[in-house]
Amino acid sequence: MSRPFPSRSRYSREPLHRRNGKIRAREVRVLDETKQQLGVMSLNDALRLAMSKGLDLVEIAPNATPVVCRIVDYGKFTYEEAKRHKDASGRQSASKMKEIQLSATIDPHDFGIKLTHAIGFLCEDMKVRVKLRFRGRQKAHTEFGFAVVNRFVREAAAWGHADSPPKMLGDRDLNVVISPLPRNKRAKHPREAEMREPPHSPQQPKPTEPPTEASLPA
Repeated sequence: MSRPFPSRSRYSREPLHRRNGKIRAREVRVLDETKQQLGVMSLNDALRLAMSKGLDLVEIAPNATPVVCRIVDYGKFTYEEAKRHKDASGRQSASKMKEIQLSATIDPHDFGIKLTHAIGFLCEDMKVRVKLRFRGRQKAHTEFGFAVVNRFVREAAAWGHADSPPKMLGDRDLNVVISPLPRNKRAKHPREAEMREPPHSPQQPKPTEPPTEASLPA
């Protein structure tokens, strides 16, 4: 025996905002299209006022007493609501931060892996804090660490920008924070095959490898 079709009510969804004839309250507090309060009035009066303006009456605070409604163009209202939600989500993501640890003598392969991770975080709208800690004799030659961090910032420039130049915190930690570029100005996320090595412009020679610990001047 064939299975009966499910009821349509199973898939029905309550609208995000009731409007016009869908509003159930008998009395409402009304805001006009400029968000100015017009006072409390009957639902019928509010509907007539909205219709006279060629606009919609939209319920924006259903749990208030009395219910609060606004006279708006419903299409424009929903667009602005979606835009605010998107902007809020973007700010929330951007407030998150991931940390990448480098070293003054980092291996080129490890550098590429760290860069890949940073690009992934930036593509997810997260900030990246890049830290490099100088150890032993490295503290006497911080220029090597600065070179590594500055190269890292350059390689990530298509996806994010440094909030400020790299700077020392104390006598052994070098830091820089990279913030994601706006999505419409950001390069696309590299394909998996392209993420094995750090991106290099074909017109530019591959950067020289960082010095090893043994090669640092005494």
